[in-house]
Formats: sequence, C-alpha cells, structure tokens
Amino acid sequence: MNLALNQHVLVLNRLWQAVNVCTAKRALTLVFQGHAQVVLDAPDGSFRTYSFSEWRDVSEESPHEEIVHTISFRIRVPRVILLFAFDRLPKKEVKFTRHNIFERDRNTCQYCGKLFERKDLNLDHVIPRDRGGPTSWENIVCSCISCNTHKANRTPPEAGMHLVRKPKRPKWRPFVQISFTLPQHDSWKHFIDLAYWNVELGEGPG
Repeated sequence: MNLALNQHVLVLNRLWQAVNVCTAKRALTLVFQGHAQVVLDAPDGSFRTYSFSEWRDVSEESPHEEIVHTISFRIRVPRVILLFAFDRLPKKEVKFTRHNIFERDRNTCQYCGKLFERKDLNLDHVIPRDRGGPTSWENIVCSCISCNTHKANRTPPEAGMHLVRKPKRPKWRPFVQISFTLPQHDSWKHFIDLAYWNVELGEGPG
C-alpha cells in the first residue's frame, strides 16, 4: 500500500495546464477534500473528471493493478488530477546554462540563421567581454564557427553582421523539466506535450 501511495501523480491547474507532481497519497487527499478531481482519458481521446465518490465507484467496477486498500473500500491510484481553484503557473526562471541557451536559440546560429549540430556551435558574446559585454542571457547567442570566426572580437555592426533575433531571458516553459526528471506515465503525455509545444522559450508577454 505504501508503495502505491508514493506513486507520482501529475497535477493540472483549473486551466488544464501541468503545474506540479505530487504523491498519490497527496492527490487522493486533495480529491477527498474536494479541492481536485481525478482526470482519466476515455477511449475516444477525450478526458473525464471524477469526484472522490465517483472515482471510488470506478475503482470498484474496474479492477486495476494499482489499488490502495482501506478497511472499507479499495481505490485506484490516480495518475492525473485537476485542481478546482488554482489557475496560475509556477514562477520559475530558466537556469542560465549552455544547454538552455541552445534550447532558446533552437540550435540555430543567430547570425546566419542556419541550423547546426550542437558540436558545431559556439556561444558568442554579442558585445565582446573585453568591451564590457556581460555573460548574460541578453548578451550570449549561439554562433556557428564560421560566423564566430568572422565576427572575431567585434560587435555585430562593426563586423557587418545582424542578429536573427535579439537575445533575451527566456520564460520558463511550464513543466517541461518533468519529462526529464521523473518517469512519465502514459496518461501524462498529452499534457506534457501540450506544455512543451505551446509555450515556447523566450516568447509571450512579460
């Protein structure tokens, strides 16, 4: 039972956006208290929501391997829950790492606009370091070796070059990191894919 209660459950806000992961124990508590509903995908590709009593009935009717047994009833471990009141996204910043700069710039040289393998890209200071250019989101871009060599220790205007897109601090893509840090359940795929593809780094208001 303890093992089942420690299973990971995806948490959606009331706008159906993935915002967190909790244990099955926490998820069942939230559903029992009326703060959330269980989400289950139907055969036709739609999603149904269940209150605690409805989910308990479903659990009794449909035998399942992931069941929590109590003294008076048994209940299936949910995999996705939907919060009633919470409509915000977690406020998190993207870490300033080489990987995330490649992600922001989509493995594309910001001078010639061509796509490259990461091994063929450098990170370039738009304003050179010895000219006071900081090592920051706003001054670092992906650059291919050819453009990097041509630009040398100059600013883009001095080198007769133009940036494809002005570098800026990206917004955190809601929940993308969950696909890398925890094992995914099949029922999470729709919501994680939605977050990944629809909320791009570096785009959107604010």
